[in-house]
Amino acid sequence: MSHNRKLEIIAMVAILAFVVIFMVTSTFMPHAEFSGSDEVGSAQISSMTGITEENFTPLIPQWVPPSAEIESGLFGIQAAVGGIILGFVFGYWIGRKKDTSD
Repeated sequence: MSHNRKLEIIAMVAILAFVVIFMVTSTFMPHAEFSGSDEVGSAQISSMTGITEENFTPLIPQWVPPSAEIESGLFGIQAAVGGIILGFVFGYWIGRKKDTSD
């Protein structure tokens, strides 16, 4: 078995294990809240310093998208632009490496 085939099998097993663990967790704990690192970090900082976010007011008013669909669409556009930039940079690096090796 080739080295690439072994890596593909390991990746598939890892993905399958992640999906199974997530599904089992969500089945046995249907009302569990899985908070993100922003919420956990903010809570930890607030407990250590005693300063909460309500004490701060932003200089520029925060824009809130009118619907969840627009918010997810904007996030998708942001992810696509980031992927394009990242792909361009890596492609440029690989192209330079191939150009110098010839």
